Amino acid sequence: MRQEISAGGVVVFGNAILLLKKYNGDWVLPKGKVENHESFQQAAVREVHEEAGVKVEVIQYINKIHYTFKNSWEDNDLINKTVHWFLMQSRTIACIPQKEEGFIDAKFIHMDRCIELAKYDDEKQIIEKAIHLFRKTSQR
Repeated sequence: MRQEISAGGVVVFGNAILLLKKYNGDWVLPKGKVENHESFQQAAVREVHEEAGVKVEVIQYINKIHYTFKNSWEDNDLINKTVHWFLMQSRTIACIPQKEEGFIDAKFIHMDRCIELAKYDDEKQIIEKAIHLFRKTSQR
C-alpha cells in the first residue's frame, strides 16, 4: 500500500468557508500533496492558492485525517492517505477554481450551510472543528 501525505485548508472569510465544486458535483475543501521541500503548512497555503486562487494567512493547525482509497479501479492500487488541515483566513472573497484539477466552481459558503454541502464525513468533521476554533479565536 502506498503512503501519501497531503495538506489543506479550511479558509474563512467573514462567516463563510471556501469550498470547491468538482466536475462530478462534489463540494470539497482545497488540499493537495506535500512536496519534498515543504512543511505541511507551506503545502496547505500553496494548494489553496493553486486550487482556488486565494491568498491566505494561517490561523492554526486543526488536525489530521486518515483514509484509504483506490487510485484507479483498473489496478486496485491502494493509497493510505494522511491529510493535515489548517484553519486559514482570507482577506478577499474572490476565488477562481482551477479547471485543470477538475474544479468547476469555487465559492465562500455560509458556515452553517457548508457542513451540509461538503461531500465527505471526515471533511465535515474538520469543518466543524474549524468553525469551533475560529469562533473561539475571534472572541478574543
